[in-house]
Amino acid sequence: MANHKVLIVEDDKRIAELLRDYLIQSNYDVSVLNNGAGVIYEVRQNPPDAILLDLMLPGKDGLTICKEIRSFSRVPILILTAKVEEIDRLIGLELGADDYICKPFSPKEVVARIKAILRRSTPEERLVAGPITIKSESHTVIIKGSTVRLTPIEFELLKILISRPHFVFTRSDLVSKIQGYDFDGYDRTIDSHIKNLRKKISQILPGEDIIESVYGIGYKFRLPHSEQ
Repeated sequence: MANHKVLIVEDDKRIAELLRDYLIQSNYDVSVLNNGAGVIYEVRQNPPDAILLDLMLPGKDGLTICKEIRSFSRVPILILTAKVEEIDRLIGLELGADDYICKPFSPKEVVARIKAILRRSTPEERLVAGPITIKSESHTVIIKGSTVRLTPIEFELLKILISRPHFVFTRSDLVSKIQGYDFDGYDRTIDSHIKNLRKKISQILPGEDIIESVYGIGYKFRLPHSEQ
């Protein structure tokens, strides 16, 4: 099986080279861009399996790049940034980023995050819950005959929730199952992913709150009223 391809988009050449070296040691094929202007072309011409994307870039900023990539691809995007404010993190997630690492960071942690993101592609049997069908092999979600484009995090959230209808998953449960490890503070960003997921589902199932918030605990999935 071919090695996974990782695209690093980082204008600080020292950081980019450090990440490249660590990823190559972990048997990834790595490409590096130091300017945001050519990212979309590169992703279209040589689709990577994951992207490490800095926010502050010459040519085109990371948030704009993230939004443009999400218009045509579900490739996992992990944002690298020196911005630590929560609003910046949530904006990145709203635009479709899958993870968020603040500088300075450990290269080993970045490699662990990449491994966790790519591990989600392991084939599993399809899940069916009322009008929703999840096909893990093709990473596809079909609702009432319509295919719904989800980011990898949104896809995993829906799959986890559907796997146990009416069971309440805490935010920490969801983080652990998705990331493959505990990450203090990340559980708050689950709310942003859930918000995006609900918005996409509501476009096909208007008025159906199939992902319920359980105050102070987390979330659960329930079948639409018409399926109960």
